[in-house]
Amino acid sequence: MFSALVETHWRQAFAGDATRWREPALTVTIDIRAHARFRAILLETGTGARAMLDPALADALAAAVGASLDPVGLRQALAQAGAPLYGADRLFYFPLRDQAGVLAEPPAAHVRALGPDDAAAFAGFESEASEQDRDDAYVALDHDAAFGAFADGRLVCAASMYRWDESRLMDLGVLTLAAHRGRGHARAVVRAIARHALAQGWEPQYRCQLDNAASVALAAAAGLSGYGRWDVAPSSPQ
Repeated sequence: MFSALVETHWRQAFAGDATRWREPALTVTIDIRAHARFRAILLETGTGARAMLDPALADALAAAVGASLDPVGLRQALAQAGAPLYGADRLFYFPLRDQAGVLAEPPAAHVRALGPDDAAAFAGFESEASEQDRDDAYVALDHDAAFGAFADGRLVCAASMYRWDESRLMDLGVLTLAAHRGRGHARAVVRAIARHALAQGWEPQYRCQLDNAASVALAAAAGLSGYGRWDVAPSSPQ
């Protein structure tokens, strides 16, 4: 079971202005604001799937698919309508029963919060990481919070988080330099930044692509549990 913050966020995110389809496996709502960033949003969890469409896209799909729709049919219909989903991310959160343990855990000696005084160390850290790794992790010193692990005085792993869609969810990314992987740095940093977020009344959120086995393994090692799969059709091409 996840916290009320998680459940409330996703319930409200798909409340919409009207319900267009309500099936056993999928509920689709319409939101006149959806087109600002995404034409379509899909969340699939163990209890079913929810989708949000902008009105024009909903009308186009209604004409094409008729009265009945399921998640597979929705994906196909969106692609045929010129609004293909971008590619799902896995969503992870700390189960409610485990959050007290995260808060009570003593911090690792080599992990601490990062701030403006760490700009030089962070720049050196980034210079040693590949561009692809930096893009995938999306870790930045100027996010709402940043933590790092040090080895021999050097920053070797960093995580940062930022507020997710004006909610109380904090989306986090983490990056470990290749030469320092497999030593538990990422787990320690993720739990440290999660502890910081929980202490502030925020909810840590971890995302990764479906085929990123290393990130999925890190989520499990850090104590995060899978919540569902989140996918979008952007308003403008990516």
